[in-house]
Amino acid sequence: MASSATVLQRLAGVLCMACAAVAQAAPVVTAAQPVVANTMSPAAGSLLQTILALTFVLALLGALAWLMKRFGPRSHVGTVPIRLVGALSLGGRERIMVVEVGNQWIVVGASPGRVNALATMPAQGAGGDNTAAAASATLAEHQSPAASFGDWLKQTIDKRNAK
Repeated sequence: MASSATVLQRLAGVLCMACAAVAQAAPVVTAAQPVVANTMSPAAGSLLQTILALTFVLALLGALAWLMKRFGPRSHVGTVPIRLVGALSLGGRERIMVVEVGNQWIVVGASPGRVNALATMPAQGAGGDNTAAAASATLAEHQSPAASFGDWLKQTIDKRNAK
């Protein structure tokens, strides 16, 4: 069975060929239609036909883009298996979350504009012993907060010069 991307590509090709045929078709005059003197100049009719063809092609491209987005192939390359184990709200905008990455749990503190790793521990099963997990948890490294902006700037410059 053909994939949805192949079917959509074939459909796009057929629609483009039909659009080209419509744009090149000459107006047909039948015996039932009275011949009326053309009051528009040939350039105005050609311009109108070009604008209508362009509008049709742009609408067709928009529809095909929507179809590809809606039904096209999904790419899952580079996704990391991350799962939120639990979360606790500490205030209006502060939270502590336990995130599982691979086979490790990371305790994360999140506030507006900042996310800090608080501790790491091996992942636990659904019914595992949580007291043993808490005993084996290791605290993440933290820097002491600078007393003032000057101290912070000095620490930052020293770090850059050390590299």
